[in-house]
Amino acid sequence: MQQERPFDLLNKVIGQKVFIRLKNGLSIRGKMSSFDAHMNIVLEEAEELSDGELKSKLGTILLRGGNIIFISPA
Repeated sequence: MQQERPFDLLNKVIGQKVFIRLKNGLSIRGKMSSFDAHMNIVLEEAEELSDGELKSKLGTILLRGGNIIFISPA
C-alpha cells in the first residue's frame, strides 16, 4: 500500500473547511481554495479563532507556508 504524500492530502481538502495553526499562535479556519509548491495556502471565508470561538472574520487570505505549523480538516 502506497503512503499518501502531503500534496495528495492537500488536494483532497481543496474546497473544504480546514483549521490551520500558525507559528505565532493564531488559529485560522476557512475554506481552502488553493496551494502551491511552497505550501502557501489561499483560504476563503477565513476566520481567526481564539479558544475555539470566532474572534474576527478575515475574508480571503493568503497564508505563507513557512508560517504554518499544521493543517487539519475542520
